[in-house]
Amino acid sequence: MMKSGIQKKYLIHMVILLLLALLLSSFGVWIYVRGSMTEALIDKHEFMTEKMGLSLDNLYQKSDEVTAECIFNDNIQESLKARPLDELARSTLSKYFTYIDLDQVADYCYVDNKNHVYTRFYSTISYADFEKSGLEKYLDGTYAETRWFWAKDTLFGSGQDALFIGRYVRSMEYAHEPGMLFFKMSESFLERGIGGRNSISEGCVAGILDSSGQICALWSPEGYEMPDQSLDSIRKLLPAGDSTGMIWEGKRTPEGVLSVYRQAAGGLLIFTFVPDIVLNSGAGRIILVLSGIYLFVVAAAAALSLYFSRRFTRPIQMITETMTGFDGQDFSRMIELHTHTELDQIGQSYNEMLSNIEKLLSEIKEQEKSLRTSELNMLISQINPHFLYNTLDTIYMLARMHREEAAMQMIQALSKYLRLSLSKGCDIVTVEDELENVRNYLEIQHIRNERLFQYEIICRVDASQTYVLKLILQPLVENAFKYGFCSIFEGGVIRIEVYSEDTDVVFCVRNNGTPIRTEMAERLNRLADMPFSQMKKVFPDQTHGYGTVNIVTRLRLKYGNGIHFFCHAQEDGTECVIRIPEERMVVHEE
Repeated sequence: MMKSGIQKKYLIHMVILLLLALLLSSFGVWIYVRGSMTEALIDKHEFMTEKMGLSLDNLYQKSDEVTAECIFNDNIQESLKARPLDELARSTLSKYFTYIDLDQVADYCYVDNKNHVYTRFYSTISYADFEKSGLEKYLDGTYAETRWFWAKDTLFGSGQDALFIGRYVRSMEYAHEPGMLFFKMSESFLERGIGGRNSISEGCVAGILDSSGQICALWSPEGYEMPDQSLDSIRKLLPAGDSTGMIWEGKRTPEGVLSVYRQAAGGLLIFTFVPDIVLNSGAGRIILVLSGIYLFVVAAAAALSLYFSRRFTRPIQMITETMTGFDGQDFSRMIELHTHTELDQIGQSYNEMLSNIEKLLSEIKEQEKSLRTSELNMLISQINPHFLYNTLDTIYMLARMHREEAAMQMIQALSKYLRLSLSKGCDIVTVEDELENVRNYLEIQHIRNERLFQYEIICRVDASQTYVLKLILQPLVENAFKYGFCSIFEGGVIRIEVYSEDTDVVFCVRNNGTPIRTEMAERLNRLADMPFSQMKKVFPDQTHGYGTVNIVTRLRLKYGNGIHFFCHAQEDGTECVIRIPEERMVVHEE
């Protein structure tokens, strides 16, 4: 019994693939063998048909020569003269036909031009009987040619269809009316003339049709009937025509294969027919043998697969039981395999994984201790901003007492900047607060660099009701001082503009300092479409563009991939633009 699902699936798939391969190979073998055997069988019967046709040609030639000899006989030529033969000559002439050189003559009849009938001595056939037989009409259209025809025997009394050989007998000296000579041939005449049944392959059909489409002879297996459709196909070849030879060579029909030979002089068609059952019988026997071999192969392959699959599934079962039995506590349950296969690596990897999990658990416990310590330190550090604000207020009062206006302005701006930057721990602020925050930063920089720059802030949105991620403008302004104004000493201008466009809120920061380098702008503009794991790799040294990377990272984490960020150099400076889609705006909650 198979306990392993892998083993069961393996065996099922293996058997299916093997059966499919055997089925396809069997089909290919059957097609090839059937085609080869069919071609060989067709060639054989084409040869047999042609051989029968040539034998029939020879037989006709023989009959033509015999009837020609009869015409040259002295007594026959005398019978055509005006004076009738005496009794002795008539008796001699009647006996002459008995000894002609033509086998299988069942009966004969010679009628001279004076309506005298010459037959066997015991026959009592009169000229009236001859006229009633209707044999004369079969010679219509001929002059002195030998004619073969198939007709009902009413002349000699058998009443059955028989093959007749007839010919006009004309005088060699005078232009008299011709006589007529008829030979009735025995049933075995054609069979013996073409070689008999032994020349016809077993299971096949052979036959002869006369010029009227009547079957003169037919040899077929016992109990088998020639299909009418195939016979009709042969009859369509009539009238026989003037050429002698093969006219059909292995022609396919719905029931089998036909080969036809035309014997034009006798007006006959000789055919052989190979039924499909004969064509397929040889291939069927081969397929039967192959099926037996394939069944043995399938059984042997299934047995061997079962044996070898057990050898491979036992280690898998061991791995499964060990892994499913792991409770997360006992790390000593290791897997020991020695199969010399990839399963050994799986077991080794599992053992290494247990060791790593054990180490990770220890590290997590240590991290939890550190986290609790950090949380305590954060609670303590929350007091520090209040102390800083109070200290700044004290410094502000002292500067006021001593009338230090510049110091007062810087302290006041710094205090506001810090309050807005902290924002009570909130990430989302109003546009009004964000602009106030960057204004305080600009004021501090303006006091430090009195004549270096001027700034302008324009807002075309409802700043108190529109919310945005905090601290996205200050790093851009800082970049203007660090990189844009690094080579000037006065006359700098920073312009900050906020407006709506379509469904976006747009933040634009411009400066008239040194334009940003094209290569740097291209690197920054790729940030909005770059995977997070690669964003910081764009500026690995954290000395250039790192603040911009943080802005884009925070925007994407907050608003998703719908944000747009791009920088580009202008003739008189640099412009940086941030677009935030309206549908991704986060509603501020108190």
